Amino acid sequence: MNTRVIVISGSMGSGKTTVLGEASDILAHRSVVHSAIDLDAIGTSGLAPNDAKALTYRNLAAIWTNCAAAGVRRLLLAEAIETRDDLEQLRQALQHPEMMVGRLLADVATLQARVRWREPGMLQEEFVQRARTLDATLGRAALENFTVVNDNRAITAVARELLVRAGWIDDRGLPAVNQDGA
Repeated sequence: MNTRVIVISGSMGSGKTTVLGEASDILAHRSVVHSAIDLDAIGTSGLAPNDAKALTYRNLAAIWTNCAAAGVRRLLLAEAIETRDDLEQLRQALQHPEMMVGRLLADVATLQARVRWREPGMLQEEFVQRARTLDATLGRAALENFTVVNDNRAITAVARELLVRAGWIDDRGLPAVNQDGA
């Protein structure tokens, strides 16, 4: 069976985690077996950046091994894909699946307003500035297969478009392929 992955990429504040949750709800409502993982939730802070990233990918590989052993063949994954190396590390951690990268887009002012609201702590201004620079980095890297606008739109519409563009559901919202991933 083929493993199929949609990587939901985008800058801070683009809505990766929110769209991940809504896309998962859409699939669950249609009885499509899948897993949904936000890499921020399995990462580690305090290590050197390269060590932290390597540990995150090892954590992902361990989680995915368990999911695959249970028969899961579809994965929604939230992660900002900044480099080809990041993409290759994901492919290796997931044992080389069929992978689509969908990048969420929003105006920089929207990104920054979302981050400012979501991150009220001591690093707020650092994160607000990171939203702008990450958006520019992702734009230059252009590693996505497609983009979806997530600015002034209902989250269900954004998640549904992501799933349609990736070929997981059709325009009517029905599963586009059978459950075994074919």
